[in-house]
Amino acid sequence: MALYLIARIADEMIALPATEIGSVVEVDQIAAVPRVARHIAGLFALRSRVLTVIDTRASLELGTIDRAGEKTAIVVECESHSYALLVDEVEDVIEAGEPEPCPALLAASWRRAAKGTIRHGENAILLVDPAALVAGPEPLAA
Repeated sequence: MALYLIARIADEMIALPATEIGSVVEVDQIAAVPRVARHIAGLFALRSRVLTVIDTRASLELGTIDRAGEKTAIVVECESHSYALLVDEVEDVIEAGEPEPCPALLAASWRRAAKGTIRHGENAILLVDPAALVAGPEPLAA
């Protein structure tokens, strides 16, 4: 059994391994950064650290999260850098067994970020790789 943080992105319930989560924070002022990829919302200062803020909806090509007012973010470390993943909502921390394979009919944007599914009661919850959200959408072929 392992612990997972349950959140929502664009009405989809997702799970992130608790071992990959630094904290959950409220982000209020995001400093814009010119000429960055669309899924990078900007920078945010948290306890003397600067975090790159990732719009998870934009990363998954599902539109954008409304950036006005306070937003919930999940802090993760990827390749020695700190990131704040904007999500629509954080719901819970649960304990679940080993991940199962992803469903065959998964949209391409989700398929890129999915590591499998976990079971919680009757629900199958998509297990997402935080590094894939940080990386953003695949570039268009030239």
